[in-house]
Amino acid sequence: MSAAPAPTLDLVGIGLGPFNLGLAALLSPVPGVRAEFLDRKPGFDWHPGLMLSGAEIQVPFLADLVTLADPTSRWSFLNYLRETGRLYRFYFYEHMHVLRSEFGRYCAWVAGELPQLRFGEDATGVDLDADGTWTITATGPGGQTVRRARHVAFGVGTAPTVPACTARSVADPAAPVLHSADYMSHREHLLELGTVTVIGSGQSAAEIVLDLLQHGGDRLQIDWYSRSPGFLAMEYSKLGLETFSPEYTAHFRGLPADRRDARRGSQDLLYKGISLSTSEAIYDELYRRSVDGEPTIDYRAGVELQGVRRTAGGGLGLELRHLDEGTTFTRGTDALVLATGYEAAPLPLPERTRERLAFDTEGRPEVTADYRLVLADGTPSTAFVQNAELHTHGVGTPDLGLGAHRNAVIINAFLGREEYPVRDRNVFQRFGAPDSSDVGAQPGTGSRPALRRIA
Repeated sequence: MSAAPAPTLDLVGIGLGPFNLGLAALLSPVPGVRAEFLDRKPGFDWHPGLMLSGAEIQVPFLADLVTLADPTSRWSFLNYLRETGRLYRFYFYEHMHVLRSEFGRYCAWVAGELPQLRFGEDATGVDLDADGTWTITATGPGGQTVRRARHVAFGVGTAPTVPACTARSVADPAAPVLHSADYMSHREHLLELGTVTVIGSGQSAAEIVLDLLQHGGDRLQIDWYSRSPGFLAMEYSKLGLETFSPEYTAHFRGLPADRRDARRGSQDLLYKGISLSTSEAIYDELYRRSVDGEPTIDYRAGVELQGVRRTAGGGLGLELRHLDEGTTFTRGTDALVLATGYEAAPLPLPERTRERLAFDTEGRPEVTADYRLVLADGTPSTAFVQNAELHTHGVGTPDLGLGAHRNAVIINAFLGREEYPVRDRNVFQRFGAPDSSDVGAQPGTGSRPALRRIA
């Protein structure tokens, strides 16, 4: 007699970065929900190539996996500190921002406590069935498994992006070219070289430059170039941070697609700049060195990398263009580090399933307000996405501070009830034009503002 088929799960999560891990954590106390989460890695591992000593995440510790949706959750960062005997140490540390290495340990602690996680299982097939459910085929240590689920949640993360002129060099294991995502695995070798060139002007580039300055000694020449107009600080004013709110996400999503793209193109410093502390640390290091002579660094903004070639000695020849002056120049280097960012990783969908989904003219998936993929006929699907909706939901998409909110919305959507309350008003700022529901008197009417209950 053949074995009975496995029961259909309520949800299968594909990928286990912080966002799907947070979804698993918030789902864990919900009674009656059958969910499993798959990841090809053997265990939780978050940005291992950027675990530099002293590097911090760019959001306060309240932006953990769960707190902004459920402050009472046992999976909060504060409870992790209590469980590991570090609560008083963090209290006296008096930092709102968490060390990146400690945040990684916190996530690994949560992952080790949740029984519904399946590491070492690679989802090789995610098919949308005719009845709207999903068949997930995965390959793991025990061979191939098949699951059925009413919903899926894609949290497959991002993939490094590199300039087109470097793609061939990055793919060549013999070429001394790497993305910043792999910095830590090459760090010791880089510190022994004569010249290292870093491309990029964001936080990752700055942290790598600072690390090379602090540990490379006076003999290491560091070249640092970016096509951005300057090595500018990330926007971190309190009024500016309100952009990372559910209200702004809703406002942004309501804009026409061309206006969304235009608006996002002007918001780089909301999430791509350098933290003030890192900028200050680099300058202070350069100043200290300058007491005994000029520091061995050349950094210039408005410079675009246009070509890379191998040299006879095993190094690289770089062709660069100064964008303001319109002139080109060349530099030699022993290694090239590309801190050139990331883009959403492709969803692991077969072509037959992609054909049933809606994509915009740029080939990006259409995503509803509650983070569902959209079917080709315009109706919401039973698949949710995490950090794949930058084009529809705006700059808060990759931000840890909105991860718990997004997961609350996803859980409420697939359960069909409000398991986690989601507020309409969270910040002081309003992002659209006023309408009749806005609180406050019209100028010149002399009337008192009407009282309205804020949900």
